[in-house]
Amino acid sequence: METRIRNEEVWRFVLASTSCTFAAAVTNPIEVIKVRMQLDNELAEHRGKGMGAFKHRYYPGFLRGAKMIVCEEGLAGLCKGLTPSLFREFIYSGFRLGAYEPLKLAFGATDPEHTPLWIKIIAGTTSGAVGSSFTVPMDVIKVRMQACRQRHHEHRRYRGTFHALKEIFKLEGLKGLYKGMGPTVKRAAILTATQVSVVDLLGKWNILQISCSHQ
Repeated sequence: METRIRNEEVWRFVLASTSCTFAAAVTNPIEVIKVRMQLDNELAEHRGKGMGAFKHRYYPGFLRGAKMIVCEEGLAGLCKGLTPSLFREFIYSGFRLGAYEPLKLAFGATDPEHTPLWIKIIAGTTSGAVGSSFTVPMDVIKVRMQACRQRHHEHRRYRGTFHALKEIFKLEGLKGLYKGMGPTVKRAAILTATQVSVVDLLGKWNILQISCSHQ
């Protein structure tokens, strides 16, 4: 019995990490476009003030933004930050989803069909917060690399994940690798608490409905 439970826990981590890492790889181009559009107004003073900044955006919309990145940086521009993104997702999602069930047991859940909602929420909050705190440096590196805009002939600011890690630490110290940790961890805690506990709750209802239909 112990062997079966131990194997289930290992598989939970592995499957959560693998599936979410694959999803991160597929959606990385969208992340790059999103980051560029979010930071677009950082250069607003060069393109006008007030509403003028919105009329003369460098990335005017999702599709045109994608076209601009590809034209200036090639398809590789849409893959920026991919490596730290995969590292982050493998650890973060593996922990937040894999540790959820063990944490439920640690907080007093004994019967899966009658576990109070508050235990599920606390377990999700804890797993999300802890998993996110482990990967804040990778999140910082990912966003920095995705935000870097350089044309084909320009010098690359970050040559890779470990070069970015070294440069940020050299210029900004350890604090630089943990910038934005507060909102990042809070977001992950709220996201996991709602996402995983609701899935858990709906799964229980599903099981009850199936069992009732066979009676």
